[in-house]
Amino acid sequence: MRTVLGALTVAMVAAGSAATGSISAAPPALIPLPVEYQTGQGAFTLSAGAVIAVPAGDAQARQAATLLAGMVSRVRGLTLDVRDGGGGGAITLALDAAAPVAQVEGYALAVTPQGIRVTARDEAGLFYGVMSLAQLLTPEGDGRGPVTVPAQEIRDWPRFSWRGLMLDVARHFQPLDSVKALVDQMAAHKLNRLHLHLTDDQGWRLEIKHYPDLTKVGAWRTPPTVGGPDAPSPRYGGFYTQDQVRDLVAYAAARHVTIVPEIDMPGHGQAVMAAYPKIGVTGARPPVAVDWGVNPYLFNVDEASFTFIQTVLDEVMALFPSTYIHVGGDEALKDEWKSSPRVQARMRALGLKDENALQTWFIERVGQYLAAHGRRMIGWDEILEGGIPPTATIMSWRGTKGAVDAARMNHDVILSPAPTLYLDSLQSRRNDEPSGRLAIVTLADIYAYDALPAELDAEQARHVLGGQGNLWTEYMMTPWHVTHAIYPRIDALAEGLWSPKDRRDWRDFLGRLPAQLARYRHLGVDAADSAFAVDFTVEGGPNAALAAGAATVALSNQASFGTIRYTTDGSAPTPASARYEAPLHLTLPAILNAAVFSDAGQMLAAPRRYDLTADALRTRQSGELAACPEGEMGLRIPLTPDATTRAPVFNVNLFDACWVYPKARLNGVTALTVQAARLPRNYGLAHDAVKVRSHPAATPNGELVVRMDGCDGPVAATVPLPSPAKAPAQFPLTTPLPVATGEHDLCLTYTASIHGPLYAIGSVSLQAEP
Repeated sequence: MRTVLGALTVAMVAAGSAATGSISAAPPALIPLPVEYQTGQGAFTLSAGAVIAVPAGDAQARQAATLLAGMVSRVRGLTLDVRDGGGGGAITLALDAAAPVAQVEGYALAVTPQGIRVTARDEAGLFYGVMSLAQLLTPEGDGRGPVTVPAQEIRDWPRFSWRGLMLDVARHFQPLDSVKALVDQMAAHKLNRLHLHLTDDQGWRLEIKHYPDLTKVGAWRTPPTVGGPDAPSPRYGGFYTQDQVRDLVAYAAARHVTIVPEIDMPGHGQAVMAAYPKIGVTGARPPVAVDWGVNPYLFNVDEASFTFIQTVLDEVMALFPSTYIHVGGDEALKDEWKSSPRVQARMRALGLKDENALQTWFIERVGQYLAAHGRRMIGWDEILEGGIPPTATIMSWRGTKGAVDAARMNHDVILSPAPTLYLDSLQSRRNDEPSGRLAIVTLADIYAYDALPAELDAEQARHVLGGQGNLWTEYMMTPWHVTHAIYPRIDALAEGLWSPKDRRDWRDFLGRLPAQLARYRHLGVDAADSAFAVDFTVEGGPNAALAAGAATVALSNQASFGTIRYTTDGSAPTPASARYEAPLHLTLPAILNAAVFSDAGQMLAAPRRYDLTADALRTRQSGELAACPEGEMGLRIPLTPDATTRAPVFNVNLFDACWVYPKARLNGVTALTVQAARLPRNYGLAHDAVKVRSHPAATPNGELVVRMDGCDGPVAATVPLPSPAKAPAQFPLTTPLPVATGEHDLCLTYTASIHGPLYAIGSVSLQAEP
C-alpha cells in the first residue's frame, strides 16, 4: 500500500517491548481501512497486566478503555488494567487539542517499541482510535496470551458523518440485549447512527405515557393460522419501556452511537388505529396488522390527530436526544383520504391540489413542530411527491433519484437504496439461506456501493450526509436471523462509509476479513458464511450425471477467496484434507464434502455436502425451481410468520402459485412427490391485489396440477389437496406420471382459492424404477 506519512523512526530497545525483524509494508487487518498508514521499525509486545492509562476524570475515555480491555480479554484471554492519570501505561489514551488529526471523529494511533498511544481532538475520535487498537490487539483467530504489534502510525478520519444501520423492531420485536449487542458491533465498526423503526402496522414498540393503549393494544398481534391440527400460535409482540429506552440511549451514547427513532406517519399506522381508532380517517378500530406489505390505514388530518402526534413526539424527544427524528412518510396509500369528505374538505380549505400535496403539508407541519423544539425531521423519499417539505432531510430508498433531486434543492440527504443496502435481501441463492427477499445482495455488492451519487457536483455533494443499511424484519423472526443478515455485510458497509473511495479494494478487503470473522467467533456473533461457502457445479447438470453414472464436479465460492479442501469418504474437511485444484471426476453414487480455509488454516465457511446419489440428483429444492413464465419468485418465506426458531423456508411468487421443474429427465420415472406446505397468506398487496392469478379448481380444496412441457402443456397428473382443517401444515403429495423419456419442463400449479392459505413447494422428487 502507498504510504502517505513521513518515515516513522523509533528506538528499538525499551523495557517491556520486543524487537522483531523487518516489518511488512502491508496494512494491518483493520476494518474499516484507515486513511493513512505508515509502517515503522520494531514492535511492541503487550502482556497480561499491562496498563491502559486514560486522562483523569474523563469518563468517556475510561469507558473506551474498559471496552478495549473487555474485547482483548474475550478474544485473546489477555487481562489489561485501566487506570486514570493520563500517562505511564503501556497504552496511553489522550485528548489533545493539538493532536495530529484535525478532522471531526479523527484520531492518530502510534505503536513504537516503547508503547502505544492514541490521541484525538474529540471524544468520538479517541473512541474510534481505541476501536482500531482493539483490532490490532486481536490479530489472530486463535491466538492467546501476549500479543506483539508491529510499529506503525495511523491517521484516520471518516468520509461521511452519517454511518448508519436501520433496525425494524416493529415487524418482529428485538430483545433489548440483542439491540445492545448490535450497538457494540456498530461501535467497533465506527458506525454512528442506529435508526430504530419503532412503529408500523404490525406493532407499536415504544411506551408512551399519555397513550398507554399504544403498547397495551398496539404492541400485540394474533398470528394468522392455516388450520390443521397444529396448535394455534400465541399472540406475538413486545415493547420497550421508557426506562429501557433511556438505558439503551445511554448505552449507545457511551459508544458514540446515536439512536434515531422513527415514528411512521401518515401511513403504516394500523397499530395506532387499533389502539386509538379516532386518530384514523374512518374512526373504525382494525386489529393490529398481521399482513406484511402496504395496508390502507392513514392518520387523519384534523387537529385531534396533530394533538396526538405532537404529544407522542414530546415524549419521543424527551427520551431520544438525537437531533434527527424520522417521521416515515413512505407507502401511504391515499385511498382513505380520497374517499373521506372531511379530508377532502380540509384539503380544499388548505388550497392543496391533491393528496400528495396534502401529505407534504402533513409532513411539513410535523417538521415545523420538531424544528420549534430544536430537532430536524427525516422522511423517506416519498415525501417528495407533493413537493419537498422545507424542513425535511431525505432518506432515499427507491434508488438514488430522491437523494439527487433533494440535494440539488439544497436539502440534506442520506442514501439507503433498495435492494443494494437492504440487508433483509438474501446473500446467495444457496438452498441453505434463510428467509428474506430474493433480490440477492452479496458482500461484494455492498462493498462496491458508493453513497455519493456521481450526478452531484461538489456543492451539491455537501448535502450528502452519508448512508445506511436497512434491515426490515418481516422475514427476520429471531435475533439469529438479524445477526445472519447483518454480519459480515456490516464490514463492507462500514468501509464504504468510512474509508476514502480511492483506497478501497475488494481483494484487499477480503484479505483483512478473516481476522474479523475470527473475532466474531470469539464474541459469539454467528456471522453468515455465504460469501465463502462452497458451491458445487455438475458439468452438464444432474441429468448428464444420471445418464453417465458419473459426474464431473467443479467447486467454487462466491467471493473466489480462500482454499477449498474436500473429502469423498463422508468425513468433514480439515486444513489437511485434499486441496481442490481442478474439477473432480466421480463415479456415482458419491458424497462430496467441502469447506473453505484461509492461508492460515482458519475455516471461513462451514463444510457443505453435495449428494451425488440418483435420488438426490432427481430432486429439486424450493430454491432450485423456476418461476412460471412471466412470473418471479420474489420472496423466501418461513412456514410460520412469527416463528421463534429457524423454520423451513419456501420460495414463492405471491401473484401466482406456480413453479417449474426445468428439464426433468423422465427416463424410467414412474412418479413424482412434492413436499407441500400451507402458509398464511398474510400480505398487504394494496392496489396490486388484482394481479393475483387464480387457477380453476375441480375439488373443494383445490389440487396440485402437473403439466408436461411447460405451463400450457398437457396435464400429466392431478392430486387433490387435503382439507386444511385436518392436514398438517407440511405434507407430501405423490402422483404417478405417464411414461416418458428425455427432458421435459414440469409445471406445477396449485388451484386452491386465492382467498385462503398460500400453498408452497419445499421440494420436488422424481421416483424411478430400481
